[in-house]
Amino acid sequence: MSDTLPDLAIVYEHPEWFEPLFAALERAGVSYVKVPLAGHGFDPAGSPAPATVVFSRVAMSSFLRDPEHPIFYAQSLFEHWVGQGTRVVNASALPIDTSKARQLSLIARLGLKGPATRVAHRQADLPAAAEGLRFPVLVKADIGGSGSGIVRYDTPEDLVTAAAERSAPAGVNGISLIQEYAPRVGGKITRVETLAGKVLYALDVESPGDTFDLCPADACMVRPGAAALTMTRVEPSAEIVDAVERIAAAGHLEIGSVEYLVDERDGSVLFYDINALSNFVARPMEVLGFEPHDALVDWLKGIVAEQKAARALGVKA
Repeated sequence: MSDTLPDLAIVYEHPEWFEPLFAALERAGVSYVKVPLAGHGFDPAGSPAPATVVFSRVAMSSFLRDPEHPIFYAQSLFEHWVGQGTRVVNASALPIDTSKARQLSLIARLGLKGPATRVAHRQADLPAAAEGLRFPVLVKADIGGSGSGIVRYDTPEDLVTAAAERSAPAGVNGISLIQEYAPRVGGKITRVETLAGKVLYALDVESPGDTFDLCPADACMVRPGAAALTMTRVEPSAEIVDAVERIAAAGHLEIGSVEYLVDERDGSVLFYDINALSNFVARPMEVLGFEPHDALVDWLKGIVAEQKAARALGVKA
């Protein structure tokens, strides 16, 4: 691999979401290259990585913007580069990021609680899968993002009708989750951001009504029809910090977030989403008092330095 390569390649699908990251890289003087996935292709017998370190910024919501989305392509591409010895940051998180069913299984294996959920791969099986769950229920696409692919059904009859019409959410891999709707205390969820396996900050995100689109990043705030969100920095308890960091470790999440809510019915903490994208929060200085992209760039610079040092010694970092 040539020493003239840029330090970092940002591989992404959304054309605007990562402007704050690019700005932070430029402030820090990091040599980087943008690699949009639209129009990208590779040779399985060649096509070396375009930089010393590659950073995955693949959004699970990309299928909403393009039916020819890169979610599965990116997994093959990153495995190709990793096989050539390139460090691909957060590639190891893609298996957990691409399945809400896997996320909830992981949460349960760790002894943590999530919403009562069943998983099905045929629309016809949804009513039977929901037996024993309290209504209302949510049906979610296994691969989602930005609150996409979530529909509430208030009665078993509503779900039977949707299954018969094949209109319930299934998503791009054909898998559906049927989940008890948990009314959240204060109408809020808490999103805990992690970096290098440690909690970076946490936000309470409140929304009017019953929206499921609770993305707090800049790009989400300006989308047509986006919910008006209230975001407040909070300090999670030691128990929550421990739980989130165990989830991040078990999910191989180098950067990402874990979301939970407090169930209004019994006060239980329900972990329900693991997100490997983490585009951070809009107006960070106002909301957080610091710029998290600067912390991210400092960490990425350390990874680049490790890779260069390992290469100089002729070993794999």
